[in-house]
Amino acid sequence: MQSIYKEKIQQAIKILNELNIDMWLTYVRETETIRDPSLDLILGTNCTWQSAFIITKNGDTIAIVGSLDVANIKSKNLFNEVIGYVQGIKDDLLKVLEKFNPQKIAINYSRNSNLADGLTHGMYLDLIDKLSGSSFVDKLVSSEEIISLLRGRKSPTELELMKEAIKITLEIFELTGKFIKPGVSEKQIAEFILNEVDKRGLETAWDKEYCPSVFTGPDTAGAHAGPTDRLVQKGHVLNIDFGVKYKGYCSDLQRTWYILRDNENDAPPEVKKGFQVIVNSIQKAADFMKPGSIAYEVDAVARNYIVENGYGEYPHALGHQIGRKAHDGGVILAPRWERYGDIPYKKIGIDEVYTLEPRLTISGYGIATVEEEVVVRENGVEFLSEPQKEIYLIKS
Repeated sequence: MQSIYKEKIQQAIKILNELNIDMWLTYVRETETIRDPSLDLILGTNCTWQSAFIITKNGDTIAIVGSLDVANIKSKNLFNEVIGYVQGIKDDLLKVLEKFNPQKIAINYSRNSNLADGLTHGMYLDLIDKLSGSSFVDKLVSSEEIISLLRGRKSPTELELMKEAIKITLEIFELTGKFIKPGVSEKQIAEFILNEVDKRGLETAWDKEYCPSVFTGPDTAGAHAGPTDRLVQKGHVLNIDFGVKYKGYCSDLQRTWYILRDNENDAPPEVKKGFQVIVNSIQKAADFMKPGSIAYEVDAVARNYIVENGYGEYPHALGHQIGRKAHDGGVILAPRWERYGDIPYKKIGIDEVYTLEPRLTISGYGIATVEEEVVVRENGVEFLSEPQKEIYLIKS
């Protein structure tokens, strides 16, 4: 992880220059209890008293922490200067700000992104109090764009860890396909998957209550619901949404099966058609994506194709960024709906990793969904997951 923290700090410096922001200030305390999500990118340890972690666009890295935290912070070898205080942080903080005289100081608040909203209201008031009487109060801006880019852009080390998480997830899917049969319940399938996660000493990518999510047959629960006692039956379309966390990085994939009826050797035409529309919509969206693409326009490619083929709109975004969290970064491939605010108008950037996960209902059979992961490259996207091109068949 040390190499990742160093990579991310160097990325942060580059981003500050791109955005013409002089300084990024992360202000925290008692981080074991209330942790600013940005610390997972640049620090990887906890601090006790009021602490300021400062990165400037010129490449300066300064940590101001309580004196008893100094040794721990220095041992990480991430911040070039570590300043310890005894009675209070105010004097040292003001000295550092006066030395660099930043015209823009980005702090961690955001209206749109929870991952960039780590500065609590109490700590904001405390920071304002510390800066009272100085010119720096009027130079505070949101760090939302910094954190969005920093979480979104994957370093080479991060990408390797994410590829391994994907590989493990696909291995577990393959084993699960051999376990699925008529008569087993959604809960039993989920239990099988969780046992495989435990065998590998890993965590699920999100809450075990609905990771994995298992949906078999028509009239199942919606997305983000936990598995039920519903039994797999012949003629069902079955979908699983699942991911693991490997060395701090997540995967998020979905795969779809069809349970063959007696005397069936293949899925019915209507099932194959619905599944193929999903596959095609993912490929069309991937072909459209490139650095600078607008999020809602990518969503529209898949959404419009599905509707044009006679199916209803999926009730969510086409995809999201993924990294240290299953839902990561500040850009979502979302339609222009009120619930997404201004996020649909954001541009996708190079080295960002996204899921592509449209869905549609095949009447009388169930929900067909495939979820893949792609990384944005200079001229387009590269699939990190081996795409599911055909529906998996379960013989009775």
